[in-house]
Amino acid sequence: MASQSSKIEEVVDDAKDTEDVTDSEAEQELPQESTSTAAPSKKKKKKKSKAARALSALTGKSEIPDEVVNRVLDVVQSKGGANSQEATAENVRALLEQMKIMDVAKGKTGIGGINKKDMGEHKFWKTQPVPQPGEEPPINDGPIEPSVPREQVRQDPYALPNNFEWSTIDINDPNQAKEVYDLLSLNYVEDDDASFRFRYTAEFLQWALQPPGYFKEWHVGVRVSSNKKLVAFISGVPMKIHVRKNAFTSCEINYLCVHKKLRSKRLAPVLIKEVTRRVHLEGIFQAIYTAGVVVPTPVSVCQYNHRPLNISKLVDVKFSYVPRNTTLARMVRLNKLESTPTLPIREMEEKDVAQVAELFAKFMRRFDMVPEFSVDEVRHQFLSGKGKDKIATKVTWCYVVEDPDTHEITDFFSFYSLPSSIIGSIQHPVLQAAYLYYYASATVFEQGAEKSGKYKERLHDLIGDALIVANNAKFDVFNALTMMDNLHFLKDLKFGTGDGFLNFYLYNWRTQPLAGLNETEDREAGRGVGVVML
Repeated sequence: MASQSSKIEEVVDDAKDTEDVTDSEAEQELPQESTSTAAPSKKKKKKKSKAARALSALTGKSEIPDEVVNRVLDVVQSKGGANSQEATAENVRALLEQMKIMDVAKGKTGIGGINKKDMGEHKFWKTQPVPQPGEEPPINDGPIEPSVPREQVRQDPYALPNNFEWSTIDINDPNQAKEVYDLLSLNYVEDDDASFRFRYTAEFLQWALQPPGYFKEWHVGVRVSSNKKLVAFISGVPMKIHVRKNAFTSCEINYLCVHKKLRSKRLAPVLIKEVTRRVHLEGIFQAIYTAGVVVPTPVSVCQYNHRPLNISKLVDVKFSYVPRNTTLARMVRLNKLESTPTLPIREMEEKDVAQVAELFAKFMRRFDMVPEFSVDEVRHQFLSGKGKDKIATKVTWCYVVEDPDTHEITDFFSFYSLPSSIIGSIQHPVLQAAYLYYYASATVFEQGAEKSGKYKERLHDLIGDALIVANNAKFDVFNALTMMDNLHFLKDLKFGTGDGFLNFYLYNWRTQPLAGLNETEDREAGRGVGVVML
């Protein structure tokens, strides 16, 4: 479907006029991490063509009208050109959905580029220390509100609606871990067609929510008072990050989830305020989070890309489709991987932790927003989620390249396993998905390696080996975002552009937009973002 994107954008933008078209936008107050399969949230564009103005009437609706899809499809096919005959109503509809937030992806909106009508009212976010719509990009980076002493932080929990109570979740308790798993499995992020939903295992949650120095109090639940059923959850874990020239300890906010039947109770804003209060009590006043929806105000946006591994299954479950001018057998043949890695990789071991930590720190300084991991954190991130079973309980997969003569670790890559439930499928109930995590290569520090293409070739081999490992382990798809140096290899390794976008946000911190999907004035695309959010 990605091959049609530029053609359809050209049609929709073909007859731009001078009037501004604004849409009434449903208020989106709840940040959630986007699934890689989910269509992006709705977003307006200015100066729209007739097709795009018809599209503007869709805000708040789940379907693109057939007349809009048919008009765009007719024009694409009539204009001809490469891939024009591959266009179908299905992929045109998906791309039109995708284009609703392309202004954000292209940097036309964001800090200094969003007005109140573009972003909706967002009453909750107006009260929070985040960049607001209409603000100009900051000259200097820094906090929006000053830190305060502990005694000035609210000491009592925020009030919940009647019949609900707060609960601090002990993720080490198997029963409580299962409660969180059940809540997320049935109510967390899914794609717009309700076909796929993240399936967080107990092993994954223990890995993600218990890094060194974590606070149990930041795992916040809401229960029904009468039967103690867990109906809402939000989590935070500490993370030291560098944003350009500044370093500070922040809280990574994740897994905001409210039971579907209780969305009208407005529990989400209270959850956000309560976890914020608990974070403040520890003397931390900044946070980082991601969402598939657009709220005030993204500091960057990245796009999901997918490398198919199990083609037949992906087509069966409608994750992928067979283009009109090809066959399933040809797709399988074109995406076939070697069975043996190119580089002399081996699984990371305890003895490698110190070297990997050193290489990781040096490599990541090349990007604008990155985590700072101690040796203990490197051990946790890359080794603690290994598990015993190769796919059912193993969360993290990390491999290194060791120089046989010097025994120096010259490269490493990692990915993590996050399956999705395939809703309504009996034959294929689970999509086994691998997500590219962190990687590094010392080749980039060799003189002239980037300019000559040597570094790009090394990344191609390194991540290509990650694909081989994932394929041999029977993963169905390998996902990656347009961040770090990923744009060096996504196309060559046959990743396809996905429909999902991930917006990055900083709480109580101002900075210029960071290069993600698109470049900024001072950075190549991707190199502004080096934080992988789980």
